Amino acid sequence: MSIIKHAEQRVGVFIDTQNVYHSAKNLYRARANFGNILKDSVAGRRLIRARAYSVTTESGEEKGFFEALTKIGIEMRTKDLQIFFGGAKKADWDVGLAVDAITAAPKLDTVVLVTGDGDFVPLVQYLQVHSGCQVEVVSFGRSTSGKLKEAADDFLDLDSEPRRYLISYRPVRRGNSRDEPSNGVDEVGKILDVE
Repeated sequence: MSIIKHAEQRVGVFIDTQNVYHSAKNLYRARANFGNILKDSVAGRRLIRARAYSVTTESGEEKGFFEALTKIGIEMRTKDLQIFFGGAKKADWDVGLAVDAITAAPKLDTVVLVTGDGDFVPLVQYLQVHSGCQVEVVSFGRSTSGKLKEAADDFLDLDSEPRRYLISYRPVRRGNSRDEPSNGVDEVGKILDVE
């Protein structure tokens, strides 16, 4: 895909934190480098807003993670983890992310969705048709919906440079299963292991 990106484009970045976290963990046994993901998503254009969507827990273990994202310019949107009778857990931000993207779209030229979730295809199409926004998707290609890639105006595949987009990434050696990740890989794992 070849699209025009210029410095005056107003960009909004909307990050599906759980999706990115699980992709990095499951594909690479590493953590996502949100700083580099944000930088390359914006691509030298005017960042109007960057938001990440996540859950909070009673223990508050996620506080340091949220502070780290805030320090790099990402606004956190959080909600409490819901635990239902029987132990089922729910922490879904899809509707909230979609509403925020639609609400912000009149002030943006480009909407960047950092997710591989195919449930966002209708959002991509709505933003393109009704808001006239260029819609770009950023995620790990191997765990991204093919329909989402097709719907987007541009796709940044984080699999293309794992060393850039991951923290504690160590490549797999031939003949071995995945190497063990280095210290700290799962520091936010307990928080984000809710699907």
